[in-house]
Amino acid sequence: MATYTLPEGFTEFDMFTFGSALLVGGMLGFFLNAISILSFLRVREMRNPSNFLVFNLAVADLSLNINGLTAAYASYLRYWPFGQDGCAYHGFQGMIAILASISFLAAIAWDRYHQYCTRQKLFWTTSITISSIIWILSIFWSAVPLLGWGVYDFEPMRTCCTLDYTKGDRDYITYMLSLVVLYLMLPAFNMYSCYDLIYKHFKKIHHHRFNTSLPVRVLLMCWGPYVIMCVYACFDNVKLVSPKLRMMLPVIAKTNPIFNALLYSFGNEFYRRGVWHFLTGQKIVEPDIKKSK
Repeated sequence: MATYTLPEGFTEFDMFTFGSALLVGGMLGFFLNAISILSFLRVREMRNPSNFLVFNLAVADLSLNINGLTAAYASYLRYWPFGQDGCAYHGFQGMIAILASISFLAAIAWDRYHQYCTRQKLFWTTSITISSIIWILSIFWSAVPLLGWGVYDFEPMRTCCTLDYTKGDRDYITYMLSLVVLYLMLPAFNMYSCYDLIYKHFKKIHHHRFNTSLPVRVLLMCWGPYVIMCVYACFDNVKLVSPKLRMMLPVIAKTNPIFNALLYSFGNEFYRRGVWHFLTGQKIVEPDIKKSK
């Protein structure tokens, strides 16, 4: 049986608690996003350009769920069993999932604006091009730390890996601030602008089809605290922050796939009918946006 030493600041109970939180969040998110993916693949009526963006979001979130489940497994073992190379791959895989997920949230917001406000339909060529660009850029920016601009290393509990924010050197600062601008501030601004215009349209026609404030709130609720900590690490010694708090923030962030599945698959009027059809066999009745004019 392998021997292990508990990381500084953590007890056996802490390891079990954080591992259980990662397990429950990972399993629930995996289940919800797997249903979303299978629904798109199995129900022919669902396969349209707009739903393809939601499908890709579910794929990215499912990948993040797998990342969290790997961390949960290691937490129950009380040590990381995959070595330093496995740590780097774990961080790389998780970063791809995070960047792609946030990017697809912004793409879906842009598409929803055109669905409800301009009545312009998304074409397959546009949807596939957007999705390809998102995945390529996510892989590129995630691979950069493997080439020396930043580095992947263990989180405080040493059972999962992410971008090492404890160094606070020039490479980390420039890379992290670039990510904050490109993969949080710009997507959040795009989402806010699109959903604000949709809200004004709904208000004008006196028909609110969904809560337009939730998408941005959920994004900032899940990722905001973790990003604040990472930005703080650019200017001060983040090791002064409690290890448990530094571990709690990424665990909270990894709940984002659950909320995304509920909002964009099960809460999306154009997608949930396909999910229902997949689960029950009942036919889809497409909503008619024009009725809201």
